[in-house]
Amino acid sequence: MPMKLTILGSSSALPTSERFPSAHVLNAHERIFLIDCGEGTQIQLRRNKIRFGKINHIFISHLHGDHVFGLYGLLSTFNLMGRINPLCLYAPQNYDSLLFSHLKDFDINLNFEIVFTPLKNNDPVIILDDKYLTVTSFPLQHRIPAFGFLFREKPHDRNIIKECISRYQIPVVRIPAIKKGEDFVTDDGVLIRNEDITLPGPKSLSYAYCSDTKYSNRLMSFVKDVDLLYHEATFDRSLSSLATATCHSTTKDAAKTAMDANAQTLIIGHFSSRYKDIKPLVEEAREIFPRTFPAIDGKTYEIGYIDDP
Repeated sequence: MPMKLTILGSSSALPTSERFPSAHVLNAHERIFLIDCGEGTQIQLRRNKIRFGKINHIFISHLHGDHVFGLYGLLSTFNLMGRINPLCLYAPQNYDSLLFSHLKDFDINLNFEIVFTPLKNNDPVIILDDKYLTVTSFPLQHRIPAFGFLFREKPHDRNIIKECISRYQIPVVRIPAIKKGEDFVTDDGVLIRNEDITLPGPKSLSYAYCSDTKYSNRLMSFVKDVDLLYHEATFDRSLSSLATATCHSTTKDAAKTAMDANAQTLIIGHFSSRYKDIKPLVEEAREIFPRTFPAIDGKTYEIGYIDDP
């Protein structure tokens, strides 16, 4: 199954006429994961024909408005649409009390449960582990507590070679175990090695989301060998002093992280509203990391199959 990323918002603190604040949607095994929820997210969800009812997990990187202001309206919309299924929310610790206080102030009484997972560690922590995916949170270096997220597919089953089923008279009930990597023993006691009767399954894919952060040598180890890395690049490299002062990254910082992490592909975003044309930012990053693409609102990228620049 493909993993697809849709950009809902690629702007930084100030939205523009073409760019909304931060929000991404990851489609993995036909399950929808919303990552950050800036102002206007639900408008972008509708524009991109993403079904609200399929969103069961929301990840908030940090508590700056351009990453979370859209959540209150989205939760209210869920309620008005009659949602009853629980919603899993992953956000910095203590946000649950702020959220519920806000909902109470505006007389929003949810008809569904919010299952809250606090983010609070200084090291990577697995926050979701199911049949298909493992999601790990990791710390970023920002002015307030901030976290990135790494989504990794579980290893896929191996593919059994059809001719081997009849050749070795493999019972149907044994096929699932063989796909998981077990060897097969014939009725005559002959051991057939798994690698002789199967082929590798599809490559497991991965996606990492690094929102607001200054450059950190430690970050590359958290996202090592990721297939697609999203990394903020708020400023061009001429504004490196401003990036440091505000705990943000430049194009150079994002590209260096991707290179050091051995990422396959880099998407940069969270662009400052000062940039009307983002092509120069992409070109700067490509000087260090050639497989760099811009985050463009409304565009969907198939992880592992993004065209060359």
